[in-house]
Formats: sequence, C-alpha cells, structure tokens
Amino acid sequence: MTDLAPPPARAGTPGTRRPLARLVAGLGLLLAVLPSAPPVTAAEAAGASVPALAADEPRFGWPLSPTPAVARPFRPPPSAYGAGHRGVDLAARPGQDVLAAGTGFVVFAGTLAGRGVVSIEHDGGLRTTYEPVAPTVAAGEQVYEGQVIGTVAAGHAGCAAAACLHWGVRRGEEYLDPLRLVRVSIVLRLKPWEA
Repeated sequence: MTDLAPPPARAGTPGTRRPLARLVAGLGLLLAVLPSAPPVTAAEAAGASVPALAADEPRFGWPLSPTPAVARPFRPPPSAYGAGHRGVDLAARPGQDVLAAGTGFVVFAGTLAGRGVVSIEHDGGLRTTYEPVAPTVAAGEQVYEGQVIGTVAAGHAGCAAAACLHWGVRRGEEYLDPLRLVRVSIVLRLKPWEA
C-alpha cells in the first residue's frame, strides 16, 4: 500500500508561510477584541481588601449621561463599621436625570435620613443605590438599564461640584467599587490582510 499524503513542507517554503500569517493575524484579532482589565482603584493600589469580582458578574452602564467625572472615589472601610466611602461621588448638576445602571427591581424609592434615595436589586445579588435623588419611580417597579429613575438633588456633603450623585453597589453586606462594574467598551480594529 502506498502513502498518498503529500510530503511535509519544509520551513520557509510557500506552503508554510500562509498558515503562519493566518495564525499571527488571528491572534492579533483575538487580542484586539479582548476587554482590558478593570481599572485599579485607589483602595487596591493602597493594598486595601477589595472583594473580587466573579467572571460572570453583571456589568452596568453609567447612572449619568454623558459619562461623569468622579468627584470622590470608592474607599472601602477597614472593618464592617469603620470609616470609608462606600461608593463613588459623580459630578452632576442639580436636576440632571439619574439613570438605572442596570435592569432590576426598585426595592426602595423615598426619603432616608433627609435625603432622597433609590435602591435597585439586580441579578447576581447586587443592589445599586443612588442619592441624593428626587425619585420618579416607586418600590416594586421593574426598571431597565438607562431608564430615568429620578433627578439629582443638590446638597451632597463633601461634593466640590454643583451637585454630586453618590452611587453605591452592594453584594449582600459587602460594598463594591461601582467603577469596577461599569461595562468596558470593546473597540474592534481590523488590520489589513497581507497574503
């Protein structure tokens, strides 16, 4: 019986260059579409304990549009009752629309300690909180990412801007950095194919 398979190509012959070029191009495309790692927060840089995010953790959109400046970052407390900043303050203007960062159900919309607050329960056991807000939704309503849930009220303590939206995220009793949950935009860049 004779072997009908062609003889193996030698390195550097035209038969081996094209598959190698395709492999390199494919790897380049794969690297171009992979999202970058989430940004490192001040707490992580300082070595503070920050809960890890699961690979399937839901991702959120911004609660303000356009994308706001961060006036005060997340700073987790060293203990459950220690001092810290359990969310981020986002620069806003009084009366600006506040958007649901993700799809979920409103679990609270009202006044708490003299401030308007909206809390939304999301998949994955996450709860987002927005304050100070004049709510336009009620407890029990389903909301969708990007839906207006209220307007920013002036008077957030420690805010250097005209107004700030305090945006927090919890999983159970554990506070997370909301900025780590913001969906990363993926930009595809196609390179010219050289055969």
